[in-house]
Amino acid sequence: MKKNVLFINFGGIGDEILFLPSIISFKKEFPDAVITLALEKRSAGITELTSIIDNVICIPKTRAGMLKLLLKMRLGKFDCVISSGSNKLISILLFLSGIKSRAGFDTGKLSEKLLTSAVKLDKNRYAVKMYHELVTPFTSIFTDLPEFDRVRKQFKKPNTVLIHPGVSKKSLNQGVVKTITPIEWAELIKYLADSGREIILAGGKDDAETTEIIKCNLPKNLVYTDVSNQNLSLKELAELISSAEIFICSDSAPLHIAAGVGTRTFVFFGSTDHRKLIPDNGLITPILNNYPCPLRPCLWERRLKSCEELGCLKFDLKAAAQTILEK
Repeated sequence: MKKNVLFINFGGIGDEILFLPSIISFKKEFPDAVITLALEKRSAGITELTSIIDNVICIPKTRAGMLKLLLKMRLGKFDCVISSGSNKLISILLFLSGIKSRAGFDTGKLSEKLLTSAVKLDKNRYAVKMYHELVTPFTSIFTDLPEFDRVRKQFKKPNTVLIHPGVSKKSLNQGVVKTITPIEWAELIKYLADSGREIILAGGKDDAETTEIIKCNLPKNLVYTDVSNQNLSLKELAELISSAEIFICSDSAPLHIAAGVGTRTFVFFGSTDHRKLIPDNGLITPILNNYPCPLRPCLWERRLKSCEELGCLKFDLKAAAQTILEK
């Protein structure tokens, strides 16, 4: 039995939510295991959603951060370490930790020699399934969606449409554009409100500028509920999403929360590959346009920044609203 286990996964809160089912399956196999998760500080809020993680180690993705992590690994008396990531140096880091059982993605001959379990990396699938391969050496249990045991399931409020337009500030600072403009969000909200739907507008601190522009571009007589200034915690946001009949969002962390709470969701996708980011459960529908770009999907696969043209994010908002209402 693996008593003291370290999981390592760097990325935003969305990445941690997609990684969570792997930890859950391991815990189901070894219920007495103590779980530690090493992650970036910006994603430590994952513990608001689940009690399955006993400890977190917040590590920056720098050389100094990796040295700090290595020290904690060597002193932590871990029985097992399971790490995501496709960097070839990860297998060296895990080997130097001295931890007896080491699982990671197979990145070549070096990983095969240094890891006790080098797992095939298949990026062309739903990310939950990709990550979940890491725990297959330890369990046959498969958890297909995130599970949030700290989120109270809410009664669905009929006729409600919850809008969360935001994406992470870090992605914007890196030149990554994954959603429509605030003015276009306002246009979509107007179409949905005109159909008689009860609109709720949400957002976090990173989205304050976006939500303010949206509100400035809504008709003054349009009635809606605004919770965008309430600085909701992840847990509160998850419960709000759980209470909505329909949820509409960008390609961002709230999408993965919606998958976990089981709310009917529509997501605007541009340059990212929706097939890797939504489960095949019939509850989440990607909103795509027919922009004829031969590189699409290009973000992460072919480029690390969005192009200037952004043709893949140009939508007929009235048609998008009609699609949502019809479905």
